[in-house]
Amino acid sequence: MFKTSRNYIKKHPKRFVIIGVLLIWYYFSLPKPLFDDPTATVIETKTGELLGAKIAKDGQWRFPETDSVSDKFKNCILAFEDQQFYKHFGFNPVSMIKAISENIKAGKVVRGGSTITQQVIRLARKGKKRTYFEKIIELILATRLEFGSSKEEILKYYASHAPFGGNVVGIDMASWRYFGLPAHQLSWSETATLAVLPNAPSLIYPGKNQIQLLKKRNRLLKTLLEQNTIDSLTYELSISESLPQKPYQLPRTAPHLLDRLAKSNNGKRLQTTIDISLQQRVNQLVKRHYEILRQNEVHNMAVLVLDVNTRQVLSYVGNTPTDKSHQKDVDIIQAGRSTGSTLKPLLFAAMMDKGELLPEQLVSDIPTVIAGYTPRNYDETFSGAVPANRALARSLNIPAVRLLQQYGLQRFRDELNAFQIKNLSYSADHYGLSLIVGGAEGNLWDLCKTYAGFAGTLNHYESTSSEYFANEFTEPITLTDDIVDFGDKVKQKPIFGAGSIWLTFEAMKKVNRPAGDEAWEFYDSSREIAWKTGTSFGNRDAWAIGASKDYVIGVWAGNADGEGRPELTGLNSAAPVLFDVINVLPNSKWFPTPYDDLVKVEVCKKSGFLASKECPANEMYIPTTGTKTKPCPYHKLVHLDTTRKYRVNSSCEPVDTIIHEPWFVLPPLQEYYFKTRNADYRSLPSYRSDCTKELVGRMDFIFPKGNSSVYLPKGFDGKINEVVLKIAHTQPETRVFWYIDNVFVGVTKQFHEMPVKPDLGLHTITVLDENGNELKRNIEVKK
Repeated sequence: MFKTSRNYIKKHPKRFVIIGVLLIWYYFSLPKPLFDDPTATVIETKTGELLGAKIAKDGQWRFPETDSVSDKFKNCILAFEDQQFYKHFGFNPVSMIKAISENIKAGKVVRGGSTITQQVIRLARKGKKRTYFEKIIELILATRLEFGSSKEEILKYYASHAPFGGNVVGIDMASWRYFGLPAHQLSWSETATLAVLPNAPSLIYPGKNQIQLLKKRNRLLKTLLEQNTIDSLTYELSISESLPQKPYQLPRTAPHLLDRLAKSNNGKRLQTTIDISLQQRVNQLVKRHYEILRQNEVHNMAVLVLDVNTRQVLSYVGNTPTDKSHQKDVDIIQAGRSTGSTLKPLLFAAMMDKGELLPEQLVSDIPTVIAGYTPRNYDETFSGAVPANRALARSLNIPAVRLLQQYGLQRFRDELNAFQIKNLSYSADHYGLSLIVGGAEGNLWDLCKTYAGFAGTLNHYESTSSEYFANEFTEPITLTDDIVDFGDKVKQKPIFGAGSIWLTFEAMKKVNRPAGDEAWEFYDSSREIAWKTGTSFGNRDAWAIGASKDYVIGVWAGNADGEGRPELTGLNSAAPVLFDVINVLPNSKWFPTPYDDLVKVEVCKKSGFLASKECPANEMYIPTTGTKTKPCPYHKLVHLDTTRKYRVNSSCEPVDTIIHEPWFVLPPLQEYYFKTRNADYRSLPSYRSDCTKELVGRMDFIFPKGNSSVYLPKGFDGKINEVVLKIAHTQPETRVFWYIDNVFVGVTKQFHEMPVKPDLGLHTITVLDENGNELKRNIEVKK
């Protein structure tokens, strides 16, 4: 036979070449891919529930090719279009002859003889003019398609690219557009309605063509009954169903996540990590709170929920259902906004981790000016001295700024790089000390990622028997195909140790909750969560971020255009949303105590420092590095007479009758404010009058602050009034003498306030008490 073939080739070389060329053309005749039309970007849950879609670039609602064709649609389309589909090899000669005969008799095209395979080819060739020559091309390509594809693949091509009226292409989009359901949930009647449409897609038009469409649908249902595909009851119920009257809107369950993913995955069908039930409930909560906040002209809000253990995004609400004039399309989750107080826990953890702060250590909360910067607490008050964990829970600005100065601005700014907060991109000098109270920008995504890293560190420290992961502060994921890589297990902490993070979260757990939830600790059903609020300058941004063992929830509220509003605070506006979201999540246990990174020590009850021998002490856990901190500087041994009312020394009291007692003593300015909030604070007793007094610095300026400018106030009559200088003295009854530029201006007793009207310019204020203690302060007087 081989010899015969070779002889034939020698005798008919041209025929061989022509046949070879035709075979090569035939083999490569189908384009790869068969369809290259742009498709819509579609996002779904991991179980295939539609969350939203973005129209294709060519303006067509064309979903990516379907994964499978439902049995109902398969039965309907085969019964209506191509009953011999599984028997022919791309074309049906009998059907074609009948169609040609009927068309010749009618003098026009009244019937088509195309198989589904031929229709797929026609769709791929963009519906070229229907001529007999074109039919021949379609027939040849149809056989080629049958060679290279299975019958199921051909059905998928058809179901994905058939026209269904208007700009609707494919069964997946058509089922949503006309019935508001996924294709696999359609009834027989609904599926039959869609199956007849590609044959005449113009039939679907709200309120029109109803009779023609009804006849086609019912004729198909009759065929299905005759084929025993459906029973008589199903048939009767199906023909009684009404036709679609108006198009449905596609689900818009997570529109801002859709926009985010479409930027890098345009035209793809994506399975996301979104929990649709949670997403829908968070959408409802955001809408409800938006209706309340917009009464205060606050129009925008964002909520992000992360799974701590997998770092999957469970809910992504980028904005409220507001209107275009209030930037409803802006994805606030990605927007850079003033961080408010949300970075304070990072500083608290950093200082404890370095052994420079203990959880209950007293920190200063007094009037402060640092290089011209004057931080203020939200309530414009001062505590004098406050435990560090309480300062964090109350979100006090002055202690935070003073701690940042103590820790080192540049040092802290460098450490923030480890958290990869994208909007935090400037140098330490650019931000200054306001960095810790909202002087920087961050976005909800990165802040939630950071808090999730803290929570994950504690979880992994327990699960790995006191080890860490190198990449704990990794990016959250939104697609089910992605898996978070936490990196290698390491013994050395990558950023902060588990002990300092746990103590930070313990402090954050005690933050005062919003109205209605203040007594949460007294209920067994209460949710334990470490959370932080934040409010930016001018009430432009309201934050609330919380972390439990399993979830991190972040909320931002405000106006996308940056307009501030009265009463827009983290506690009033964002925290109620946070706790509503927490209440729809499964309950989480509190974080396990990381004993291997903690040590139990004796700590001074009153100051929170390591206890000295003069301190009353409690035992508590601190980070292992905390043992490097200094002992309590506020307790001193004082010498009292037998009445314990006066201090004495050997000049006025026999040594054997002197009582030695530890005494908690704060510096003058701290004491001045501290004792107004702490009724049990006992000022240091004065010396008995017959004793030689010790010269001890017991006073400090309240106003003016050091190296500051003082403005002479004007009255309603336009005249310049006096400015009032003020000091705090631990013994108010002591007389104090006041001087300006060494010129005596007066003496005070009990209430140490001195009204003066100095000339404009630089001056030195000097105060001298009757014990010889002296203070000086330089000021510049302006008007």
